[in-house]
Amino acid sequence: TIKCIKPLKKKKKKKNLNKLKIKPRQALPGEQMEVRLHRNLLQAAWLWALLAAHVHSCPDACSKCSGPENDQCEECRAGWTLHNKSCVDIDECDTELAHCLPNAYCLNTEGSFKCRDCDAACVGCMGSGPARCRKCATGYRLMGPKCLDIDECSDRVLACHGLDEICVNTEGSFRCDCADGFIRKSDVCVRKQLPNAQEKGLFEDIQDEEVEVLQQMFFGVILCALATLAAKGDMVYTSIFMGGVAAMAGYWLSDRGDRLISSFLKGR
Repeated sequence: TIKCIKPLKKKKKKKNLNKLKIKPRQALPGEQMEVRLHRNLLQAAWLWALLAAHVHSCPDACSKCSGPENDQCEECRAGWTLHNKSCVDIDECDTELAHCLPNAYCLNTEGSFKCRDCDAACVGCMGSGPARCRKCATGYRLMGPKCLDIDECSDRVLACHGLDEICVNTEGSFRCDCADGFIRKSDVCVRKQLPNAQEKGLFEDIQDEEVEVLQQMFFGVILCALATLAAKGDMVYTSIFMGGVAAMAGYWLSDRGDRLISSFLKGR
């Protein structure tokens, strides 16, 4: 009998992976920067969490504290004082720390103070408004608890002395305005001139009737003087007086006749 002999198979050698040396791939420059940045961010986050667990913010009034509450203050900022481990506002207006001008008052604020002007009616004050005045200013008088404005225009004594002036009351004072048709020149109210009007002479505004009255007054004075002299028996003055009376009568009669004729013609 013939026996077939199978060829022997070669045994494959198993690779020992433990003995294999794998060399890591070198990172590129951009990858190295990214890894480095990521590592720094992790470290920063860890440090921030560590600090947040032990660090806290103090209240606004505290400059140093052991906790975030107001009763955990150890030192206070300016304008505050420590009382039972709490910072309490200092009222500078009740102390000598506040320095305001004579016509101003002190207003306390949180941690500080402000100076505010007194009311216009006051000379020195203890607070806001005309009811907190120490003394009333000129043009004001104390009426009840307040300093109120004096109405100079309603007082018995005339505030404006000019006949063509009108008194206008203002807050704490008054002013004198010129009446309608007048303007102020050199502190005096004078009548306004019409546009393009020429300046007139002294007697140009006198009406005809006024001229007649003046003439009669003038002749009357002359006749009175002549009558006085004629009464003494002087014939010369007596003759002049009689002639003056006759002339005056003739003038008056002729003027009256002209007036009658003029009125008659106008009536027609």
